[in-house]
Amino acid sequence: MTKTLLLSFICLLLLSTVATKAQSISYCAESRAQAIQKKAIASPEHQRQMNLYDVTFYKLDLHLERNSTYITGNATIKAKVKSGGLSVFAFELHQNFQIDAVLINNRREQSITRNGGEVTVQLSTPLTASAEVAATIHYTGTAPSGASAAIGNGFNTAREPEWGNHVTWSLSEPYAAYEWWPTKQVLTDKADSVHVFVTTSAENKVGSNGILTRVVDLPENKRRYEWKSNYPIDYYLVSVAVSNYEEYLQYAYPNGTPIPILNYVYGGGAMAAYKDEMDRTPGFIEHFSELFGLYPFHGEKYGHSMAPLGGGMEHQTMTTQSTFTFTLTAHELAHQWFGDNVTCASWQDIWLNEGFASYAEYLALQKFATPEAAENWLLDAQDLAKLNVPGASVQVPAQDTQSVVRIFNYRLSYKKGASVVHMLRFEINNDNLFFKALQNYQQQYGGGTASTADLQKVFEQLTGKQLGYFFDQWYAGTGYPTFRIAWNQEQNRLLIVSEATVSSTTPFFRTDMEYRITTTTGDTTIRVTQGKAIENYLLQVKGEVTRIQPDPNNWILKDASLQRNRLLAVPDFGPPVLYPNPVHGPSIKVANLSFEPTVAKVYDMTGRLVRSSYFLTSEETTVPVSDLPAGMYQLLLTNGSQKYSARFVKVKN
Repeated sequence: MTKTLLLSFICLLLLSTVATKAQSISYCAESRAQAIQKKAIASPEHQRQMNLYDVTFYKLDLHLERNSTYITGNATIKAKVKSGGLSVFAFELHQNFQIDAVLINNRREQSITRNGGEVTVQLSTPLTASAEVAATIHYTGTAPSGASAAIGNGFNTAREPEWGNHVTWSLSEPYAAYEWWPTKQVLTDKADSVHVFVTTSAENKVGSNGILTRVVDLPENKRRYEWKSNYPIDYYLVSVAVSNYEEYLQYAYPNGTPIPILNYVYGGGAMAAYKDEMDRTPGFIEHFSELFGLYPFHGEKYGHSMAPLGGGMEHQTMTTQSTFTFTLTAHELAHQWFGDNVTCASWQDIWLNEGFASYAEYLALQKFATPEAAENWLLDAQDLAKLNVPGASVQVPAQDTQSVVRIFNYRLSYKKGASVVHMLRFEINNDNLFFKALQNYQQQYGGGTASTADLQKVFEQLTGKQLGYFFDQWYAGTGYPTFRIAWNQEQNRLLIVSEATVSSTTPFFRTDMEYRITTTTGDTTIRVTQGKAIENYLLQVKGEVTRIQPDPNNWILKDASLQRNRLLAVPDFGPPVLYPNPVHGPSIKVANLSFEPTVAKVYDMTGRLVRSSYFLTSEETTVPVSDLPAGMYQLLLTNGSQKYSARFVKVKN
């Protein structure tokens, strides 16, 4: 365990939960600062008023400096009126800011009501359904410092201690966008596009969403940076970062598509210090594009703006990061798919953002690091997911969506979320299907929002599996199973007895389990189903069993103990068992055969031989079926003098 992980573990024990956007918690002080219950901003009535229109476009035109949280400028919200019409235009803006003027469709409105962060503007002329509305709000003031965002404030300024740079930056997630610009904080209402214009001192650079279309020199040694993005974007992903940055441009080429990667990096030597880690980014983009689908904002860019926030925040097309480390960079990049392109429809389902981005760290380690590094990451994640914190939440869904601490619970939203993704991959038992389902999820819900039910539906449609029980026990349920496993061998018969108990109110965890069986003749891995509390598995083996490993690849969130019990009576073989049946994976197996087959043949229901014969080794009775279309088949196993025949169903790949 590294120093960072050790500190994370201590923080978890001290604080019950840890809320952070960073992928490793570097300082307990960060966690203490966030151990305060934060509430959603808009009241139900104000939410109702804002939901009378659909946002189509945001434009921010602001004056900012790298050493101040003072903001002056204006923001424009363009929208379309829903059915029922619109007589009041509602939005959110923190009470620290003075509203100088509100123009609705170029008409200055006088009746403005403020209640904390809630602002309502009475329209002089009500608008009918489907009418377009453009509200421009001119405002000035200093952003608040109540630490209400996932990390710190919605708008921040600080001097980075190591390199000495002053930086001003935003971090709006989950409810803090209103701390620096007038907005509608509703996840399911993405704008179709956004422009972010920032005027600042000429020595500064400004990072934001989309493409830098123009830099305009202005009087008094000022410059205006004009960023434009034409992809749908959620309110909390709109961003700015201002400092006297150095610039480093890279390119990734997923599927031959050039993706510019624009890095705004601290001066004073940070470029040299971080270059090797930044240079991992193109490979990450190319790998994730293979797994999840082409980088979703390929028409614009990816990039990073550095800021001393103690972690990272996945602002759309330009992440804000305090440093560059392997897993942090991989995690925030993966959010461009999981969180930015497809955003959770409710903060209750934040695991759809954080669990998948966390799991992408593991996928990157598998590809670019060592097997040991990937395995250690997974084991640490599972240990945190199982951690019993008295009085803390135990379910993946964030039931209290008004609590920032609960939404970004490191143990549940991140680590248990990643563990659920890993188990879903095991449940599908076919990586081609698993990653194809993730690509379908991106295609179906890209540019919008999705729920856990939507994710489940995508997987069920592609695989033909019913996954309700999986999500009931691992997503909505609590705890994890404990397996007490005993085994004994008599001659060529091996008996494994697995008793599953639970650590929570979830009555039972149905799951497949792998066992790696080592004998004096070699290793073999079997996959069986724990379908009830006590399961008996009778297997034929060659040689003397020297070791058994339950779940050798660490797929399942569990505890397990295993011992040999020489008093355990091993029965004679019963009838042969064909499994799994139906089969959706690459192969089907037969257990309890009384002979060793040498040939396998597969027939369709018309009696036509659809597979060439397979000559089986003497150590397995496994028949590949991955290339068979869905349907019913007859399997014949024989050694020339003995035979076994049974039907099986192949479901679609």
